[in-house]
Amino acid sequence: MEILAYGVQADEQPLLEKAFAGRHSLRTLAVFLNRDTAPLASGYPAVSSSVNDVLDAGTLTVLAAGGTRLIAQRSTGFNNIDLDSAAGLGLTVARVSHYSPYAVAEHAWALALAVNRRLTRAANRSREFDFRLDGLLGRDIHGMTVGVIGTGKIGECFARIAAGFGTHLLGWDIAPNPACLDLGMTYTELPELLTRADLISLHVPLLPATHHLIDGAALARMKDDAILVNSSRGGLIDSAALVETLRAGRLSGVGLDVYEEETGVFFTDRSIHGITDDTLARLVTFPQVLVTSHQAYFTHTAVGQIIDATVRNTDDFAAGRTNENTLVPKG
Repeated sequence: MEILAYGVQADEQPLLEKAFAGRHSLRTLAVFLNRDTAPLASGYPAVSSSVNDVLDAGTLTVLAAGGTRLIAQRSTGFNNIDLDSAAGLGLTVARVSHYSPYAVAEHAWALALAVNRRLTRAANRSREFDFRLDGLLGRDIHGMTVGVIGTGKIGECFARIAAGFGTHLLGWDIAPNPACLDLGMTYTELPELLTRADLISLHVPLLPATHHLIDGAALARMKDDAILVNSSRGGLIDSAALVETLRAGRLSGVGLDVYEEETGVFFTDRSIHGITDDTLARLVTFPQVLVTSHQAYFTHTAVGQIIDATVRNTDDFAAGRTNENTLVPKG
């Protein structure tokens, strides 16, 4: 079967080509999938999409008209896909239901540690041979109260690392995770967690109920010197409210691997032309903020698992089978 893969990163391309070799014919594109680029898939029965592609009704209509029958998304999240439209057009949609939770949890901790110990500022100074310690004072993680919002597989991994640092764990989720309880985690209501935690990390999916979960009111509950980390989905945080909170001199560190308007910006080079998103432009100017480009998943282990699952999804579709990754079955 012929497959067109959109939004393929340079490091990802050889791994994809190797995995599909001898099984299906694969063509990769660096461009993202949207209404403008969807016509490129004409004649391809299968399309593989990335998390920052836009698969709205218009894009899906173009794909279906061109003969596409399978959308194989290379991510766990699928809020970028209009599933109802896909079903109506007879498109099968599959995702990657899971991959290494350690990749994301470890990156979340990398962000937390970096903003706490001012590592970006320190590294930039060292390159200029400025070895002063002014403004680099951090805090011990040991003894902190760490709030984990969402205690599924990734949240559990984050909590295990937190326990290793010797922290006090608070959790919030629709149901307690027994493994987190074994770590000594205390589950609380969200307002209490926000008020008590020194460090807060987000690990819930983006749903209508969690959109802007961290809004102005939630930010106001946090300690003035709290650290906030988001490696889940950008829409969990009201970015404009976050900017206002930082402008007020609150929060000692913010680590963001995701941003609510990242589509069309993350995974691209904007170093020459800049960006038109004033909120993102403002966020990156705060010295206590560190933004990475949705790279928490980007390890050899996790990417390999994502690709293996994508190959299996394609194999199963070709054989007329569904699996646990199927979001919309064959119409």
